Amino acid sequence: MLKKNLLPPIVTSLLIVQSHFALASAPAEQVAKLGNELTCVGAIAAGNSAGTIPAYSGKWLGKPPGVEYELSVGQHLVDPYADDKPIYTIDGKNWQKYSDQLTVGQKAMFEQYPDTFKMPVYTGRRDFRYPDASCEVVKRNAVEAKLVDDGLGFTGYQGGVPFPIPDMEQPLQALANNNYAYRAFTFDTTRDIADVSSDGVIAWGRTRSYGIFTGTVPEQLGERLGKVQAYGLAINILPTRTKGSATVVSEPNNYAQGKRLAWNYNPGTRRVRQLPEYGFDTPLSASSGKLTIDSDRLMNGSPERYNWTLGERKEIFIPVNTYKVNKGDVKYDSLLQVNHANPEYMRYELRRVWVLEGKLKEDYRHKYGRRTMYLDEDNWHAIVADYYDTRDELVQHAFVNYYYAFDTQAFEPGSSFYHDLTSGGYVGYNLFQEQDKGPILNKGDFTSSNFTPAALRRLSH
Repeated sequence: MLKKNLLPPIVTSLLIVQSHFALASAPAEQVAKLGNELTCVGAIAAGNSAGTIPAYSGKWLGKPPGVEYELSVGQHLVDPYADDKPIYTIDGKNWQKYSDQLTVGQKAMFEQYPDTFKMPVYTGRRDFRYPDASCEVVKRNAVEAKLVDDGLGFTGYQGGVPFPIPDMEQPLQALANNNYAYRAFTFDTTRDIADVSSDGVIAWGRTRSYGIFTGTVPEQLGERLGKVQAYGLAINILPTRTKGSATVVSEPNNYAQGKRLAWNYNPGTRRVRQLPEYGFDTPLSASSGKLTIDSDRLMNGSPERYNWTLGERKEIFIPVNTYKVNKGDVKYDSLLQVNHANPEYMRYELRRVWVLEGKLKEDYRHKYGRRTMYLDEDNWHAIVADYYDTRDELVQHAFVNYYYAFDTQAFEPGSSFYHDLTSGGYVGYNLFQEQDKGPILNKGDFTSSNFTPAALRRLSH
């Protein structure tokens, strides 16, 4: 086990940027709308004209009234919307009626699995809000944050998204928001990974994952951005052939000033070695190549291999408020069906999303020639993604079941599903429903010393 300590402030140095250029943030008249016409992270507060997207209420911060839930101990989720029922279901017979509000990948799922793939649609709920301290940081970032080094880094302050009002000509602002969205500052999760073949056979993986996201360490909210964005450690439990192997990672805030650093511990040799590269399209363990390192949370790491564009907000059906699928009473035998997860556990709502697309640059290599992501305007997380190969053929549809975690007062990624449209198989990732505990969030018991090569060597003792 890792050595655990009370979390002191992580010492970070001021990042002195010798930037190729500095791309300015939002104009003052737009910033003034934050907390009024716009939510604190820049979402349109009003509902849509059709009444199918509700106005933002933000009535709950953290645990809602009447919910029995103990914070930061790994209690499985409690659904504050347990009494909600679908208002209608999109399926293989009626999906064309909703075509304008579906992604290309969602349409492909209906076409490929017309008898079984469904999207239960619920009344929209926009009830949760971020802490006031984070909202104050976001306002400051809106005025002062800038992209630097050709967009591979940004300046700003810790505690909230840097660009709540993105410039359409600067698409990497939206990607920075996805990477730096307010979330747990420490996490400890045992994750199951189900690689489901086209005939329903499941190959299992399991990891114990720990981490620190420096952007929300409580003692550092409002401080200038440091050099390190996050630390992580993953210990393999399944499959048996990889049991005991582990990897620690250090993630930079500026990919022009530094790169993602990773070290691996091999229990067979009891040696620790630095990995020459960890990220991009390196296959994720136990996923049979259906997930890449940089498709965790749909996109992470350096954006350098793609040319990016940002489209206008549009209305799309996405999974939100997904307590039902992430609860501890869900059994994998019921959830993991052939070709896709059981739709009965899903919850979709109509939301406004930002459409962010990356196209692979010439002379760069990656499994995906194009990736289109849909970022929920209410939290900036990429919720749905469609991936294309280098021939520009759609090959994968993926989505993350985000939920608002009472422990963190923020939205957290739950179970994710990555559908290989070529083979008919899929991967259920970040499953924790059958574990004794759910994610342990914001316990605050790790320091940066838990994520070093020396920490890996201690695993052998």
